Amino acid sequence: METVCLFSKLNAKQHIEVEVKMDELDLTAAESKATYEKSKAYVLEHSGMKVSNLYIAQVKQKCGIIERENYNKPKAENAKQPQCPPEKEKAIMEAFEYFGMI
Repeated sequence: METVCLFSKLNAKQHIEVEVKMDELDLTAAESKATYEKSKAYVLEHSGMKVSNLYIAQVKQKCGIIERENYNKPKAENAKQPQCPPEKEKAIMEAFEYFGMI
């Protein structure tokens, strides 16, 4: 990735050169977060269990990981959602630890 910034237009004959080496940069928070697909693949590979996006979202909520608003909400207020079983929750938590999310 390359970013170019223009700091001032006052004197175009003078400029500042900035060199940033990619190996010196730390992993950003966005890069450390795994996608739902990566989390599912990790859980399947290490525990043999398939997990749904719903279960991953429930575990994220328990861990305090902020999610964006879900626009696919049920129409009924009292709609029941299946809850993540403890063994799958443990496997998802291991995936989050592996990816550095918790």
